[in-house]
Amino acid sequence: MKRFACGDVIPGCNATFTAADEAGIFAQAVPHAAAEHGIDEVTPELEATVRSLISTV
Repeated sequence: MKRFACGDVIPGCNATFTAADEAGIFAQAVPHAAAEHGIDEVTPELEATVRSLISTV
C-alpha cells in the first residue's frame, strides 16, 4: 500500500491519499490538486517531487 500527504508539497493541506500503487495515488491526487489548489498541469518536476514523497505503508 502506498501513501501520499498533499501537505508535504502544499503546506497546510491536510489531504492524504492511499492506494495500492503510485498510479492510484496520482489518480486521486491530480484531481485534488486541480480542484483544491488550482494546479491544472502536473509538470515533470511536480511529478518527480510527488513520487519522491510517496511512502509505502
